[in-house]
Amino acid sequence: MPTDALLDRFLTGLSPLAPVAVWAHGSLAGGDYQEGRSDLDLIAVLPRPATARTAWRLGLLHARLRAQPLAGLLHCTYLAPGTVADPGRSHLTWAHRHLFKRPVTPVTRRELHSFGRVLHGESPQRLLPPVGDGELAAFVVREQRDYWRPIVRRTELWLEDVWIDLGLLTFARATVTLRDGRLITKRQALQELPALGAPGEVLEDIERRRYGNPARPTEEWTARRRELTLDYLGPAIDTLVAAYS
Repeated sequence: MPTDALLDRFLTGLSPLAPVAVWAHGSLAGGDYQEGRSDLDLIAVLPRPATARTAWRLGLLHARLRAQPLAGLLHCTYLAPGTVADPGRSHLTWAHRHLFKRPVTPVTRRELHSFGRVLHGESPQRLLPPVGDGELAAFVVREQRDYWRPIVRRTELWLEDVWIDLGLLTFARATVTLRDGRLITKRQALQELPALGAPGEVLEDIERRRYGNPARPTEEWTARRRELTLDYLGPAIDTLVAAYS
């Protein structure tokens, strides 16, 4: 499989940096991975914090992977044993074909503890502090309120498939986490959305695009899909945040 070949090439290229651990999270670990469509979400724990030279070596590693199928979908955040315990710390990350810094969120940390896939070295339970229910819930509410609610107002974005999918699926996952205290996959989130009142036409569209053979959408449909989604999602987020703040 191209995924396995890419992961093997990545682990081989990373080996000179002597990683303590490499983990998969997201769909690759959770059982909802769709080859060629899903991201490859990874965490690598290096023996020491990244320096400028480390960043250069990692950039070179990822540049050398570009010829591999699916390389553009591989994202990896680089931690060190002395930095994993700080949830607010930003870590060197390769994603969307460049290096930048971002934190490892409580959701990702809980995923790693719940169903993280060990690709190399130590387990998440050995190196990563657990995430309490209160910390997880507070983050989920904050993300819906401070990130997704303002994004709903940027109507020009919602003609794109990615915003439709992530907006609705993340809302469903947030709802289940706050209601039941558990994490679910994107496929499970799609199954939750009808009971949450999401528009059926839009859910059928997501199902076809993510798991079937979609036709090219018309301009009329993408405009209608945006209207249906935003009419639903804004009030739904407001209700969720009010209930769990």
